[in-house]
Amino acid sequence: MSELRTRTASAKRPSAPVASEASNSSGSGSDHEPETPKSLQRPSSFSQRAISQTLTGTANLANLLPTGTLLAFQLLMPVFTNNGSCDSATRPLTIILLVLLSVSCFVASFTDSVRSSDGRVFYGFATAKGLYIFDTTVPSTSLPDLSKYKRGFIDWVHALLSMLVFGAVALRDKNVVSCLYPAAGHQTQEVLDIVPVGIGLICSLLFVVFPTRRHGIGYPITSEK
Repeated sequence: MSELRTRTASAKRPSAPVASEASNSSGSGSDHEPETPKSLQRPSSFSQRAISQTLTGTANLANLLPTGTLLAFQLLMPVFTNNGSCDSATRPLTIILLVLLSVSCFVASFTDSVRSSDGRVFYGFATAKGLYIFDTTVPSTSLPDLSKYKRGFIDWVHALLSMLVFGAVALRDKNVVSCLYPAAGHQTQEVLDIVPVGIGLICSLLFVVFPTRRHGIGYPITSEK
């Protein structure tokens, strides 16, 4: 019995170093794990952030158009184009509708709104002398100084940009493209894909460079108004 106990004890002794070696090897392995180099975790450059912001602004160009004009475009265009299947009668009507909506974007850039002393909002058209209020029954004493709202250079810039933005939005509509260019070739399709994006990029930058404080017909009114 004593010999069996001695053999059993001697057989169990080597297991401890193996466990310790395993723990040491695991610990040493964890200490020498490869770390991700910091050079790969570079922050985005200024140009990348600028391009990302510009593309985001391009995607939201429709927000720069009057709400009524954009709503009329979305509702009437499928009807006028017959869902993109135009004929000799519907194609001229579609072109006329696009021209009218483009003119409405141009004219809406010269409209503005004022808030009277009692909190009511009145709309008007910006002229060279000031803001002409459409509602002629409102007393002038309850309105702010309308000469501050006279037409300026920024208004002309925004009017032209609004027309360009509407053209870019129209060229991105599949019904308009299918109506005006039913059998567009490869080069024509490339132009239709590139030109609206280029117009959107340029207009989004110019809208930032030439900001406006007008809140005319179809645009939201801030608390300052």
